[in-house]
Amino acid sequence: MATLERTIERIGLPDQTARAKARARLDRLIMPHWALGRLMDLAVDLAGITGQVPPRVDRKVIVTMAGDHGVVAEGVSLYPQAVTAQMVKGFVSGRAAVNALARLNRASVVVVDMGVAADLGRLAAQGRIITGRVAAGTQSIARGPAMTLQQARRAVEAGIEVAEELGPQTDVFGTGDMGIGNTTPSAAIAAVVTGAAVEEVTGRGTGIDDRRLAHKMAVVRRAIERNRPNPADGLDVLAKVGGFEIGGIAGLILGAAAQRKPVLVDGFISTAGALIAHCLAPKVRHCLIAAHRSQENGHGRMQRHLGLTPLLDLGMRLGEGTGAALAMNLVEAAARIVTEVATFEEASVSRAES
Repeated sequence: MATLERTIERIGLPDQTARAKARARLDRLIMPHWALGRLMDLAVDLAGITGQVPPRVDRKVIVTMAGDHGVVAEGVSLYPQAVTAQMVKGFVSGRAAVNALARLNRASVVVVDMGVAADLGRLAAQGRIITGRVAAGTQSIARGPAMTLQQARRAVEAGIEVAEELGPQTDVFGTGDMGIGNTTPSAAIAAVVTGAAVEEVTGRGTGIDDRRLAHKMAVVRRAIERNRPNPADGLDVLAKVGGFEIGGIAGLILGAAAQRKPVLVDGFISTAGALIAHCLAPKVRHCLIAAHRSQENGHGRMQRHLGLTPLLDLGMRLGEGTGAALAMNLVEAAARIVTEVATFEEASVSRAES
């Protein structure tokens, strides 16, 4: 059995016994019933994902997938493609925004080259990045498929392999991305999978003006019309209008879910990866935690399609894994409520009168 099919077969539903055990303890904590609201909901979800009460969330890793996009040649971004490789070097140096925020949570940042249009072999040889490289960037989705079906499978399976490599030392995964131009294929994925209008899910990305936004929407429409991806087939969608790092994110999610590990899904691009993963294995949805709502158009529509409510809404739109890094604080808080807050019986505190 191939890696993808083997992984999908291992993905199960939440552990209802663990959920019930966590809820039973939370119901008896020394506070008005469910007074910590969604943090308590999150604690129950974590128990169900991991099958553990209390859930273990100490070892945290943000995996930032990097890849380039041929659609940049269509003029959809303010920044040149060379910035992708430059930012990878920034992540490795520990000076990017995701690094600063990850340090708040004692989380490590792992960078994966899924298809950067530059030679990063030296960084890979030094063990400073992981290579899941499929090719040196995709083709332009405005002119034809982004990649072959075989390349799409390889991208997803590379993400699964990263999850399997990191899994034994990881309790919580966070997703991240780097790839100039990648909001364009993400918008195409969003439109295809959710059925939303292109105008609803295509945003300003790096900060383009109205004229360029109209052009970007036209590019997304052209990509969908020319390639006609099948919304029920995640690999077909990825191959026709996706990106290598988006496939890597989908694979990471699948690989984490197969290990019963929670995944904090970052922003717009990461959620495009989650949409692909969900197409391939709908049960994966139960391991997903929406870290935040991006300012990028369409992100809320994508989250609603997946049935996810974001933990944070701060008007962010950077990517990299920054939202996942911030939300890790909330995951740890939810776990600590289960482990560190006493019950009425343990604290000899009187309950509310009925």
